[in-house]
Amino acid sequence: MASLATTGCSEKLCSREGDGIRRACTSSSPISRDYVDEKQARQEAALFLREAERTRKQIEKLEKERTLSVQCRKHGWTDVSGGLEEYERILGEERHAEMAKIKKQLEKIQNGVRKFQRLLIDVKPTPELIERLQVIMSEVEVAISALKEEQCTSFEGLLKEERICRQEIAAYGKKIENWNLAVNSEFKPPAAPTVKIKTLDRDLPAEVRAVESYLQKTGGTCGGWDQFDHQTFLRVWTKYSGQPAYRKEAKLYLPCKTLEEIQRHEEWHLELTYLQDRKREAIQRWKTSKELEHQTKIQRQEEAEQAERSKKEARNQAQQLKAEEEKRVAAQQLEEWKEAKRRKEEQEAEQQLAEEKRKSKREKEERRRQLIVKLSVEEQLRLKREEEEEWKRGRREEEEREMDERRKRAAKGIKRLSERTLPLQPAL
Repeated sequence: MASLATTGCSEKLCSREGDGIRRACTSSSPISRDYVDEKQARQEAALFLREAERTRKQIEKLEKERTLSVQCRKHGWTDVSGGLEEYERILGEERHAEMAKIKKQLEKIQNGVRKFQRLLIDVKPTPELIERLQVIMSEVEVAISALKEEQCTSFEGLLKEERICRQEIAAYGKKIENWNLAVNSEFKPPAAPTVKIKTLDRDLPAEVRAVESYLQKTGGTCGGWDQFDHQTFLRVWTKYSGQPAYRKEAKLYLPCKTLEEIQRHEEWHLELTYLQDRKREAIQRWKTSKELEHQTKIQRQEEAEQAERSKKEARNQAQQLKAEEEKRVAAQQLEEWKEAKRRKEEQEAEQQLAEEKRKSKREKEERRRQLIVKLSVEEQLRLKREEEEEWKRGRREEEEREMDERRKRAAKGIKRLSERTLPLQPAL
């Protein structure tokens, strides 16, 4: 698959280089022709992008299937995993060699195109120049054609190998199915399980059977389509929330499908969705009824167990009375022993309590003395802070009086100065 992606990329690059040469040679052609070439190039680019996206998804799918080798190792199939790893390594080497070869060819083509473009810049047209340009253009086109032909041959070989692999996989699948049929024919189940299975089939809701019947009639879970095409349809249909506008983009991703086929597949998908919704609702109702039956059965079992427990309790009651009498005598003796022990413990506890009280009294006296010292220190600190605050307040008041004196003197000076300047103004 990686080779397919490489082939598509090389063809696209070659077509771009060829278009560049053609645009350079026909720079003096009409605007309509440039527009047609540009439109054709866009269509080819869109087709290439769709093919590249499809190839990328196939590669991702194959990469996910590579986890089979890890499972083989877990189950001890080292010969299978070793063969797969060796084959993967060989394919990787071939892919890298092919990519290097294609890159070398593309660089050669790109160099020819750049040389061609350099000759066209600020050069007067002469017969020699035109002939030289034609030679360069023919060489580039020959290189592009050779690369395209080589990649097409490689692509056809890969398609042939893919068809062979599909046929081999289909053959192995049929062989495995035949094995299952042979095993089923040799095994004869008993009659009771068969009746039970048929009964369970009859118990299934009609909505469940409707979905299975619909899938069997319409070609399975993909509606008769290829799984990849069906997944592509679902992705586009979900993107547009089922709006009719999705059909145009779906047609781009599914070029082998017509609009009528896409519309029929949409109708099939809507019908399947409707049946599946009904199936889910029916299953939910079935689960609810089964849950009620289960609860009823549990309740009946609990009632039966309760009756059995009552009988057992009646039988055990006489034995319990005898055992209780024996326990009472033993308990009385134990109680007397506990009473003697309790009195001894009380005496010890009283002595310990008296000692703790004396200790607590000494600790209280010590804490009271420390508290008195602490209060005296705090009082001294408070008085000191008050004195400092009083001194600061007096200092501020003194400074304010000095400022008031200065302002008054300044005001008197300004007033005298203004009185001196007033008689001079009429004279001016």
